[in-house]
Amino acid sequence: MANLIINIIYVLIAVAVIVFLDFKYFRHNFWKRLIANIIVVLVFAAFYYLFLVNL
Repeated sequence: MANLIINIIYVLIAVAVIVFLDFKYFRHNFWKRLIANIIVVLVFAAFYYLFLVNL
């Protein structure tokens, strides 16, 4: 049960970071926003597989 809660919180943090970056920095730049979102998702996925997958 704790693992599920950690995963949900982790996904919510990732979504919050993506939305923050979209509205703060990349509001009118579609391609920069798309690339930044892909990079953020890859960073969060790498961090998850390195540190959180074994919880």
